[in-house]
Amino acid sequence: MSLFDRIKAYFSPDNFRKDPELVSFAELEPPQAETKKVTAEVFTPTLPEIVPQTRVMTEETPAPTHTWDLTPPQSTQTTIPIELPSWLEDETLLRDEGVIFGLSESKPEEKVAIIRSYFVHQTADLELDVERYGEKIQELNLFIGQKETRINELKDKAAELDARQNEGEHQLPRTIVGLVFSMAMCVGNFFLIDDTLRPLYPNSQWIAVGVFLAGMFNLFGRVSLFHDTESNVSWRRLLEEVGMPFAAAMFVFVQALQNQTVWRAVALFVFVFFLFLFAGKLLLSNITVLRNDLRIWLTGANMKKEKTSKTETWDEETNRLNAEIDELRIQKWQIVPQLNRVEAELARVNARRDALIKLFESEFYLARQLRDRLTDRQMKAIQSTAQNQQ
Repeated sequence: MSLFDRIKAYFSPDNFRKDPELVSFAELEPPQAETKKVTAEVFTPTLPEIVPQTRVMTEETPAPTHTWDLTPPQSTQTTIPIELPSWLEDETLLRDEGVIFGLSESKPEEKVAIIRSYFVHQTADLELDVERYGEKIQELNLFIGQKETRINELKDKAAELDARQNEGEHQLPRTIVGLVFSMAMCVGNFFLIDDTLRPLYPNSQWIAVGVFLAGMFNLFGRVSLFHDTESNVSWRRLLEEVGMPFAAAMFVFVQALQNQTVWRAVALFVFVFFLFLFAGKLLLSNITVLRNDLRIWLTGANMKKEKTSKTETWDEETNRLNAEIDELRIQKWQIVPQLNRVEAELARVNARRDALIKLFESEFYLARQLRDRLTDRQMKAIQSTAQNQQ
């Protein structure tokens, strides 16, 4: 029988008839219907069971009725066990404690603080485990985020590399053929000059070489006169471009008149003169075009090689990062159930603490309401009965 039942029995009508000095219990307490409602809601709460924390999920066994199992849960931290008071382990004794405090002048905050201090020790290891697991998960999330950022960077680099194009298409075969033809024209021009001058200078072929190089003097000009449309043409530049080829062609023409007819000599003069003017510039321009085409071709080849090598390297790094992310996620998935289990255990302990506090406060305030209606003799009798039970 609980303390509250003993109080009601003490103030029952039968006991009232035996002792006329007693005050009727019906005059002190509120209507019976309301009392039953309060009793159903306050004095018989359904509280969750407290079990020790374990690292492996095990089946929980129900605790005995009106008994609290407040053994500290297993934790990675070494704790010193604290002996709990009997009134905190048993629900009935906790009710009696609330009645005693309600009938005294003490404040409920003192006892509530004591209850909370006991539960602070119970939840200390759980809170440390929650913090440790949370920090580990945050660390894993940070590593996963860094690796995902690196993967995105590699994807952007690969897309940027694929978007890169060559400066233009090269015409390398055509340029090489044109260069070969222009060189053949220059060589043919030399042999034509050599054959014309050989009857007159049979012992020195270097004369033909000198005449050929003199006629090809315009080869060393930067831009041909016929292709420069931006600058003005001066008589000095005209003389530089046309003077030496004209003089060399005229020399060949005069020598050809000694052994050939006039028409053949004139035709030779015109042909050699225009070969001097255009063959050299054609050779020079083909060399320039060849250089540009070679640069474009080499750039494209290097870019293709770079794409292949970098793509393979980035793909390998991406695969490695994905594998590392999978490993980190596996570690995270292994920690999350442990964190959830510890958080659930912490929530159960806190809920049990709050339930005990509410149970104590309900008995305290109910006794505090009845205290002003009881006589000193009745209060002493109730307190002595509660102390005898404890």
